[in-house]
Amino acid sequence: MFVLAELKDNVRIAPELFGLKLPEAVRDEINRKLANKVLLNVGLCIALKDIVKLGDSIILPGDGASHTEVNFRYIVFRPMIGDVITGKIRSCSREGVHITLGFFDDILIPPSALQHPSRYEEAEQAWVWEYPLDDGKSHDLYMDIGESIKFRVSGEVFEESSPVGPPDQEVPSSSTGAGASGAGSSGTTPQDANKTPYRIVAAINESGLGLQSWWVQQNQDEEEDDEEAEEQEQEQGMSGEEDE
Repeated sequence: MFVLAELKDNVRIAPELFGLKLPEAVRDEINRKLANKVLLNVGLCIALKDIVKLGDSIILPGDGASHTEVNFRYIVFRPMIGDVITGKIRSCSREGVHITLGFFDDILIPPSALQHPSRYEEAEQAWVWEYPLDDGKSHDLYMDIGESIKFRVSGEVFEESSPVGPPDQEVPSSSTGAGASGAGSSGTTPQDANKTPYRIVAAINESGLGLQSWWVQQNQDEEEDDEEAEEQEQEQGMSGEEDE
């Protein structure tokens, strides 16, 4: 689920940080720059592991800060395809079940990857697994918000998102009636602003996956059935001894 990524960067240390030791200043600056950020095709950066190599520091003309080339290892969240993870249901929509890990929220289980058959209850804002019973009927198992859920990672999607500029401002039109369309545009479309740089696609359509409460109850029922069977065998054995 967590991996070590070997990265290289040119780290700028501002003059007010010259009082710190160079490794300490570099460590703080790298964490400030990368922590809780998504690197394209790398993953969600969590924390600096260690510094592998510090290059020579230089000061560029017109800039009082020092610039140091640094090789380092960073702890990154990027689960492997096939990993089984436990999270909590954040919300449900027609798109599927949205999962959170607390520090990462962009996990989606699409309807096709839910237990079959499942349906979406609009009034309850929840997905329901229609669990088949032996008598041909079904029992509704709701996927409620906040429930613990175990899922398998089936895919990942990285998207390169553009920086979001300031909101568009209306520009008064001239007396000639010429339009001002595009004059105050920031150049960022709503689609770019809503892009998720890294998201995970998950699945629960196999035995043992889904809400943990489902399988806990099933295990308890199986244990009770086993205990009842053992008691019946013991009673039969005792009755056989009495007949003799």
